[in-house]
Amino acid sequence: MMTSPNRTKHNTIKGLLLIAVFFMALFPFIFISETEVEVSEADVSDKPKKVTVEQPKHNVDLPNFIAIADINTRKQQFFDFLKPAIDAENTKLAKLRAQLIDISNTLSSPQTLSAEQQLSLTNLAKIYKVEITADAAVLSQQLLLKVDQIPRELVLVQAANESAWGSSRFARIGLNFFGMWCFKKGCGLVPNGRDSGRNHEVAAFDSLEQMVSRYFHNINTHPAYDLFRTIREQLRDNNLELRPDVLATGLLPYSERGMDYVVEINTMLRHNHRFIKV
Repeated sequence: MMTSPNRTKHNTIKGLLLIAVFFMALFPFIFISETEVEVSEADVSDKPKKVTVEQPKHNVDLPNFIAIADINTRKQQFFDFLKPAIDAENTKLAKLRAQLIDISNTLSSPQTLSAEQQLSLTNLAKIYKVEITADAAVLSQQLLLKVDQIPRELVLVQAANESAWGSSRFARIGLNFFGMWCFKKGCGLVPNGRDSGRNHEVAAFDSLEQMVSRYFHNINTHPAYDLFRTIREQLRDNNLELRPDVLATGLLPYSERGMDYVVEINTMLRHNHRFIKV
């Protein structure tokens, strides 16, 4: 009996979700990414504390989202503020991916790579942390796993979750909407209540483009997100859309909240669909 295309797609997505569930069971052993979710900045001490007003580490005209009384208006303005930088990064990745596909097609034909294509392959391998091998075909396939887009909806919802809709200290002062860490003294903001002996800071950025680019690079290269990239590759191989809800299962290591975090992201995707699509 012939299998319908819809049933095939359903089975593929179901299989990807089962793979994700398997990795979720292994979550305690998965390396957590260089990100932080800001839960609370409240001082646990009862003693009065001198309040220091922090000046922004950027010159971006950041809207005062928390001052927007109407929730729907606040959401729409938040998403509209970030969309251009996200779309620009996805456009850049689409062009790089098209170049890699051309290289891969050339390698599977009698033709040889041009000097420009060889240089491009080498440069991308360095940027995306792929070991340079003698086999260019293998290298191009490894790069295709990493050089790819992330659905705008998923990026926007993560930004809203991590930054408390743009109201967090890290978003306002450091222009960091994703809680990304850095490890050089002075590279960002020291988290309130940082454990003794820890040296991480929450990175500060100069522009939206810089912040968004760093987020994409983190998801596309960090070992913690191997599952995310595997799910994305399987969707590509089966000519399926990059569904945000399916890909969200690959973000399990993004937060110490684990599965609760993934469920929360998917809930936000459902509740904010109409604002994101505009």
